[in-house]
Formats: sequence, structure tokens, C-alpha cells
Amino acid sequence: MLSAGAECVFMGLFLYISGVGANSICALKGSSVDLHCSAQRPKSSRKWFTVRWEDNKKVQDQIFADGKRVNISEESNFTITINDLRESDKNTYCCSDVDDKRNKCQRGEIQLLVADLQVKVFPATGEKTVSLMCSSSCPLTESPVVYIWYKNTEFLYQDSSPWYQELISSEESVTYSCALKGYEHLRAPEVSVASLTSACFTVTYAKGRMCSNQQRPEDEPCSITYPREVQVHVQKTKVRGHFKLACNTSCPQTEAQTITWYKNRRLEQEPRSVLSSSPHSYSCAVEHLFSDEVCVQDQNCFRVNYVNRRICALQGSSVNISSEYSDPYNQQSKSKSWYKNRRSDMAAGEELITNTDRIKFHGVMNSHILTINKLNKNDSAEYIFRIGSDAGRWPAVPGVTLVVTDLRVKFSPSEEVTEGQRVTLTCRTSCPLTDNMNYIWYLNNQPLNLTKTQSKYLVLDPVSSEHAGNYSCKVKMLQKSSLQKMLTVHRRRKGTQAAIRIVVLLLVVIPTSIFLWIRRKMTSIQSPRTETSFNLEEVKQRILTVSSIRQTSSSIQRVQPSPNSSFNHCSNETEMHCPICSMNVIFYNNVHKSCFIFSVQFSF
Repeated sequence: MLSAGAECVFMGLFLYISGVGANSICALKGSSVDLHCSAQRPKSSRKWFTVRWEDNKKVQDQIFADGKRVNISEESNFTITINDLRESDKNTYCCSDVDDKRNKCQRGEIQLLVADLQVKVFPATGEKTVSLMCSSSCPLTESPVVYIWYKNTEFLYQDSSPWYQELISSEESVTYSCALKGYEHLRAPEVSVASLTSACFTVTYAKGRMCSNQQRPEDEPCSITYPREVQVHVQKTKVRGHFKLACNTSCPQTEAQTITWYKNRRLEQEPRSVLSSSPHSYSCAVEHLFSDEVCVQDQNCFRVNYVNRRICALQGSSVNISSEYSDPYNQQSKSKSWYKNRRSDMAAGEELITNTDRIKFHGVMNSHILTINKLNKNDSAEYIFRIGSDAGRWPAVPGVTLVVTDLRVKFSPSEEVTEGQRVTLTCRTSCPLTDNMNYIWYLNNQPLNLTKTQSKYLVLDPVSSEHAGNYSCKVKMLQKSSLQKMLTVHRRRKGTQAAIRIVVLLLVVIPTSIFLWIRRKMTSIQSPRTETSFNLEEVKQRILTVSSIRQTSSSIQRVQPSPNSSFNHCSNETEMHCPICSMNVIFYNNVHKSCFIFSVQFSF
């Protein structure tokens, strides 16, 4: 079964575990990166190289600056700058003397990884919802990272959490994208979600490269149907003592899906036959959705799984992070440890967690639980459980990602509105909360007595001046509430509605009156020579007497159309910026072969 946070497995975590550390840099594709020369006493003979293996030997290829995409600055300690990063720039770099036969460059090697930003979609707890995460293929070195979310290409909000704040339902016409602050021009390809069922969901990507198993042009959209559950199924074979493994999913598998296998958390070819006595753990994945680890028989292997891999918790609350494990019968260990891995601090690596007044451990059978009380923002991290025999032997399975969020009040459409509008207040979090919560709303520090159960949304429709004030919200089980935010409600100007009705009426009456009057005038004209009888000033005066509105400006122009043009109707243009409005009325006359444009501005 797909653990709830296979919803949140970071592919970048595998890279972190396999050596993305202090001498590694992960930078965003399309951005720029600076690599600093590690030599303590740089000489003019120092050069930059890429390092590759050839016939089991390291070979250094010199890099030459082109003055555009690649620059090397001797003034800045031989720093190399690579602009517009590409996949091909992913490599190992070093700075060394050209004539250095001892290969001193080895200590100062820098591994450069190029991250591709994308929106990943994961099944959520609810049957008809999914969650979104702004993901990079390796943990970005630049810190702190601020994520920006877009809906239908329009800016939504920015936050330090990579998770989208709301759970998403099936909305095929709605697209989502994300970017990093400072790199807004490098947005992730847009995604939309459709066909949400209890077993599957379909994701459509705006860029074909997001579907690795499909031969699609770069700019052509593609779709993948994902299962909500992935599990490894162990089957007996006809050969005694041998088993066959299958990667089962909750919906039919298609060619568009990429299935990968892992043995002891390392990438592996699909296992054809496995011995029943095998001490190895196996897991599989459909794209970025991972199954739990399994043993071939009787849990006789090193195995670590988590009940939930993604947890969103409120600041000040408590959280339980649960793991389930097993180890071979002959290698059981009493050593069980939890580690904290701050994804944004690559140099720090994993930090061993110890018992404190706020942090506790306890185990029951083959389960081990980490409890953190009075959560704060610094607790946001990845948490990894290790058993003693497992530590250092195999890569750690991706752990549990905990996001600690506070509460904030958001007004839609704005925090300044006019009486009669519809206003929606949202008690917002940085990530979608795992459990259903009961909310309490406050106006000017006084709880609002609402008849039904209060949710994270408060709708004021229509809003009135009595609704103005400072709003805050909190979850019922916690003491701490959000910061107050003021809603300003402007009174509606007297007569505004009546004035708008008058304007609408005039916009109908005036063009009609002008048309009928000019038509009557035209029928009395026998020849183009009598053009002078068509008095433009008279038209203008007649228009201004249609109503008691106050004229601010008006004009009538005669425009001679080009020989190739033809007019078979009149079009009116009106701009409403009350209390001042403007209107253009255009008439074409067959006798004069001309277009008459009447323009007027008026106010109340």
C-alpha cells in the first residue's frame, strides 16, 4: 500500500543521500552559478577542469571561458561563473594548476547538479483530492528558498513551504505552476488534474518532457494516469523456495507510466525470481509514487516504512511521527535512532535527535514513534528513522517531511471592499492540514456566534459596514490564534445605483435618437452638393438636450473612409468610469460616403 507520504517522497533526497553534501551544488536549470576555486594561494597558471572517468582513470578536460555563458574571473580568486545552466553542465569541476602532475585538484572537486523545477501531484487522504508540491530534482543549495504559486498563470501567493496550501479537486480547466523567488522567469511547466477517483487521478503537463516514458515534442502537452496505491506483491513460483515480485497498482498500468524497482533502496532491474531466504528489502515506484518496503518472507530483512510520509502540523501543537521496521533474525539490534535532516541546510547533513522535555521516543513491538511537543517553525524538516544494523550500510529510505505552519487570515477579493460585495475570509496555512479541524473566528477579539460548524472559510454576503474590523482565527484545540487582520468596508455612495441605471438608459436612448434624427435628415437630402444642409452643430445640440446630464466634453467628426473600406453597420463604443462616462456613436451615410463620429463625455 502507498504510504500516505509516498505522497511526499522527494526524489532529491536520494541525491542527498548518495553524496550531495558540502562539496556539491544544486542549482536551478536556466539560472547562473558561481564555483569558487579551492586553492589557498591561487596562481595565474590555475585553470578550471571537468573531471571524467576513462579506462578506470580520472581525466581532466580544461574549461575555456567564452565571455558570455562561461566566465572565469582572476580578480575573484579564479571564480568560474556558468550562466543559463543546462543539463549538459551537470558534472564534476575542479580548479588546479595546468602543470600539476600530482592532481591536487582531487580535494577541491565540486559536484554540480542541475535541478529541473516541476509541480508534483500526490494522492491526499480524501478520496477525491490531491496535493501539490513544488519539487526540484535535487535539494537546492541556495537558502532560504521562497516558493511562488500561480493559478491559471496568475500570481497566487508566496511561502517558504514547497507544498500548495489547499487540497485540489478535479479541475481540468485550472492550471497550476510554481517558481522560486528571484527566478520567476523559470517557472515549472503548468499542470492540471482531472478524472479524480478513489483509485486513480490523471495529470496533464504543459510540457512533453515531463512524461519521461512518452516520445513527445518539448512544447506538446502530455498526460499520465497515476494510481492512488502502489504495493509490492510477493507470489510463489513453481520452483520451490523461489518467489516472484510484482508491482501492483490501484488502477490499470499504462505505457505512459514509468515503473522502477529498488533493492535495499538502490535502483535495481525488475527482479525475476527471488529466494525465500533473501535478506534484502524490495520496493517499487510509479514515477514519484513509492510503495512500502517488503521482505520476501517473514519480515526477515532490513526494512523501514512510515505510517505517514507527509505531515502538516500547526505551530504550538504536538505531532507523532511513526515508523515500522524489521531486521533479519540473526542481526537484530537494540540501537534505534531518529535523525533530523534540514533540507535547506545541505552542509549540516543529518542531526541525531535526543530525548528532551519537548521530544520523546517510545517503541511498541516493531514500531517506533517520535513525539514532538510545542512545535515551532524550526521543527520543519525531514525525519529519518534508522536501526543500528542498518545505519551506514544502505541508503536511508526517504523519511517523513514535517511542515510546521501558523495561521493567517486572507480576504478575497480584497481587504478593502464596498457594502453589498461578497467577501470570503480564509484561515490560511502554509500546507494542507492532515486532519479535519474545527475553527473559531473572532471579530475585534470577540468570538463570532455562528449557527453551524465553523470551517476555515467565513463568507460575508452581502458585506456591510457592521462587518468592518479586525479578524482572527484559530483551531479549536489550540490556544494560539492567528494575527489580526483588518477588513475595511466603505459605505456605498447615495444615488450611485440610481445613477448607474440612468447611464445605462441614456446609452440606449442617445444612440437611438441620433440615428433616427440623422436618418430623417438624410432622406431629405437629394444630392451630395447639399452637404452643407447637414449641420453638425445642430446634431451636437440635439444630443445635449436629450438629458439633463452635465456635459464635460463633446465633438462630432466627419471621417472620409478609404476607397477599399465598406461600412454596413454602426458601432458604438462606451467607457464607464463613473462618475465620468464617455461614448462614441458612429454613423455611416450612403449619400455622403462618409462616417460621422459623435463623441461625448458626461458626468452626474
